[in-house]
Amino acid sequence: MRLIIAEKPSLGRAIAEVLPKPHSKGEGFVRAANGDVVSWCIGHLLEQAEPEAYDPVFKQWRAEHLPIIPPQWQLQPKSQTRKQLSVLRGLVKEASQLVHAGDPDREGQLLVDEVISYLKVPAAKRDSMQRLLISDLNPEAVRRALQQLRPNSEFIPLSVSALARSRADWLYGINLTRAFTLRGRASGMNAVLSVGRVQTPVLGLVVRRDEEINRFVSRPFYEVQAAIHLSEQQPLSFYAQWQPSEACAAHQDEDGRVLNPKLAHNVAARIRNQPAQVESAERKAHKQVAPLPYSLSALQIDAAKALGMSAQQVLDTAQSLYEKHQLITYPRSDCRYLPKEHQADAAAVLQAVTSHCPALQPLLTQANVSGRCRAFDDSKVGAHHAIIPTQKMAGKSALNGYEAKLYELIARQYAAQFFPPWQYADYKISLTISGGLFTASQRQTTAPGWKVILGKKQQDEAGGAVNLPELNAGQILWSGEPQVQEKHTQPPAPFTDATLLAAMTNIGRYVQDSALRAILKETDGLGTEATRAGIIELLFKRRFLQREGKSIRSTELGRALITALPEQTSRPDMTAQWERQLNDIAQRECRYDDFMQPMQQQLQQLVQQALTTQIRAVALPAGKAAGKKRYSGARKKAARPAKG
Repeated sequence: MRLIIAEKPSLGRAIAEVLPKPHSKGEGFVRAANGDVVSWCIGHLLEQAEPEAYDPVFKQWRAEHLPIIPPQWQLQPKSQTRKQLSVLRGLVKEASQLVHAGDPDREGQLLVDEVISYLKVPAAKRDSMQRLLISDLNPEAVRRALQQLRPNSEFIPLSVSALARSRADWLYGINLTRAFTLRGRASGMNAVLSVGRVQTPVLGLVVRRDEEINRFVSRPFYEVQAAIHLSEQQPLSFYAQWQPSEACAAHQDEDGRVLNPKLAHNVAARIRNQPAQVESAERKAHKQVAPLPYSLSALQIDAAKALGMSAQQVLDTAQSLYEKHQLITYPRSDCRYLPKEHQADAAAVLQAVTSHCPALQPLLTQANVSGRCRAFDDSKVGAHHAIIPTQKMAGKSALNGYEAKLYELIARQYAAQFFPPWQYADYKISLTISGGLFTASQRQTTAPGWKVILGKKQQDEAGGAVNLPELNAGQILWSGEPQVQEKHTQPPAPFTDATLLAAMTNIGRYVQDSALRAILKETDGLGTEATRAGIIELLFKRRFLQREGKSIRSTELGRALITALPEQTSRPDMTAQWERQLNDIAQRECRYDDFMQPMQQQLQQLVQQALTTQIRAVALPAGKAAGKKRYSGARKKAARPAKG
């Protein structure tokens, strides 16, 4: 008997649906006519044991116990899913062949692997286990996946990476949360001060941004605009902006803005009613191909901007489109590319899109599905690919408002791959007036290309009130009545869902260590695609963050915690390095012990530092308790809260 173990019931039912009928359904499994059995986990059936499982004395939070480092790691069944674990225990014994059908990411790989290990499956059966990778729950896609099974042994490094992450997060979260909570109690603050290797640097980003905003003092700066006429007698044609020379550096700030009003007014007086010579008038043509299909983070960022959805709302809605409606592919993807073979399905996918979004049909007739497209690249696709629509046509199941809007966003992004490049021209004019340099520029769209399907407005950007005229170098124009504009520097903008997600995704910008910043790739970040939304939500639940309209701001409790913490725990450098090493484990470029041993040495130092820290007591924000005792940071796949 072949036993297929899915990650969750919805996936199990999708697999069973394509197996020979009739089916007989048991409690927690489905048996097909050919003898195959499909069963499932319900997210993680197992979890890291609590400290008191290793020693009852650890039930009390005491400084002398820290750091707690298990001599032998233990997993324990989750109470609410213990029954399903018993079902799998019996089926695994009966099976002659096992098929791993966890989600196609490192947590999905570990989720089933840890069950097989916990049930002490014989080595021969474990070594022959196969891997089923499904990213589309529609029947044809599931049938195709069943014909492309791979040895599960190929994915052992992915599982080891997830295991290292899980254990390291447990050590970090358990020990530092206890240490700082104990110090908080010593100052009279009765709250769990949750610390995690991902959540705390994210909180640090927000706290430091708020501090920048609070410290900010606006300063006036000045810009000089020359009013350019084609001749002394003709009306205004356009404005050109003064470009200060190096001689003006003493009157500028670090961003090149002129702070001295006298200088600006002197320049304006010099250029009033003076000849203006064209030094150059250059037009450069450019092409830009369509943005790639969505990864989860890219989708969350765009949906926050376009639809006002929070990161968690996007994740929940995408999960519904995938599991309930089967209208999109696997949503927890960090990849923005597609396998080459998927291009053959493009016409069918776009036909399905028009059935859900009839208003797009006139535009989709312009799509060229057979043309060369950079999104289809096997070398850049791992266990999962970009999020795209499936071939499922519209049916009776209606989408709610957010589902419909998010589906259309995903569909437009996918369709854009089959449109020509956006073509535009940058036109720049440079002039000399009384020895000073002035410039005007304009961007004009020459062919909208993919911007049509993405609904992007074609707004040409010009340096003046009207379109720039065609000019030639050496031409003499006239500078009429100039303008001196007083502007004011603006504080940094508070984080929003979109900008905080973007910061977590491209964390290299916030890494202090120049050597580490140099090796970080664009895909490295704080947390993973699947956990970032939950991390942000967790910080709200802990009452470390609060919303002010669309802005995300830190609370007094959050600021007090970051102030008390060692700086390295609230900066992204360490976490970025962890993510790099965990990725290296998954790529067979780093060993488990090479990651865990230095991490435990560092933990010893952090705990000792924490136990001598003074924490300022603050009034707790109103709302639910600031923390719970579930602080290990392990991702619970059933409910999908955040790690870290």
